[in-house]
Amino acid sequence: MEVIKTLPAVFEEFSEQRRNSFLHAYEIKEKNIPFVGTFCTYTPNEVIMAAGAIPVGLCSFSDETIAEAEQDLPRNLCPLVKSSYGFAKTQKCPYFYFSDLIIGETTCDGKKKMYEMLGEIKDTPIMELPNRQSPMGRKLWREEVVALKNKLEEKFGVTITEENLREQVKLSNQNRLALRRFYELMKLDPPPMAGLNLYSVLYGSSFKFDRRKAIEEVNALTDRIQKEYEEGNRPIEKRPRILVTGCPIGGNAMKVVRSIEENGGNVVCFENCGGAKSVDELIDEDASDIYQAIADRYLNIGCSCMTPDENRFKLLGRLLEEYKIDAVVEVILQACHTYNVETLGIKQFVNEKKGIPYMAVETDYSTADIGQINTRMAAFIEML
Repeated sequence: MEVIKTLPAVFEEFSEQRRNSFLHAYEIKEKNIPFVGTFCTYTPNEVIMAAGAIPVGLCSFSDETIAEAEQDLPRNLCPLVKSSYGFAKTQKCPYFYFSDLIIGETTCDGKKKMYEMLGEIKDTPIMELPNRQSPMGRKLWREEVVALKNKLEEKFGVTITEENLREQVKLSNQNRLALRRFYELMKLDPPPMAGLNLYSVLYGSSFKFDRRKAIEEVNALTDRIQKEYEEGNRPIEKRPRILVTGCPIGGNAMKVVRSIEENGGNVVCFENCGGAKSVDELIDEDASDIYQAIADRYLNIGCSCMTPDENRFKLLGRLLEEYKIDAVVEVILQACHTYNVETLGIKQFVNEKKGIPYMAVETDYSTADIGQINTRMAAFIEML
């Protein structure tokens, strides 16, 4: 990594990584290396990488293609589902175009039915995700991980050996540790960077297809920020420390994070998909049954699709203490029923049990509600 770059330039590089990787993806496809498109944190990327393929997150955070999607889908459906389908239908997502296979998962009813429609455009096997983190659920998810292995072997004409799989597990664990070390910089007060910068690295790093190089770059960035902070370079002033939780964010939904930071708060922690819960837990590299170890790690992710959702509350409670959180903002995408129903439990946990102010923001991918969000956010942070 070039250490002579200024800090803002480095963050900009990560922020633009998804777009910058389009050309790189084309070059990789020219070498006959397959891509596998994914949508969800529950997808076990290690199995994909052990097949010699590259997992890549697909476009789903913009309202650009929602009008096209609504020709086939209900208007009162989650914007993430509509955006995902719209980008596939219109072929406006280069990563969908490059993907040889799309992996779906049964996290919600809207996505399940949307994946059936995607299957008419491109090969889209669907993993049956249990909705309970129980012994039977773990057994089922292990079988689904093995079924994914078999599908990848058949699709790409390869053999996934246990040795290759364990190697990818180690590499993924190193990547998780590097990202965890990076976002734990936000425990500092004042934080060394804005929440928007934090998320740009967490999200952008997933589009660096050379995983070993990405690990090195994130570690180098962490070292640099830590060093400059210790030398007195502290560009962010002390303000209320905000944790953002709820639905997956990114793209147009980052308007909520932007509103928090423009109205006097510091976003220091993300509990959403793409934040802490994506990299919090490692896979047991020494497990005798590596498929069960992979299944256990992924099934332990806390999400509102789980009943009961104990692991989300467990992680959230720990983050509130470790990051010395002053308030919690929950982002709910319209028509995301599981997260919307769970807001009551989150509010009671944060507000009543932990004594921390809480606010829920229901939104979509449009810009129509930015003024309203700013007004509410300014009043909320002023109260803090």
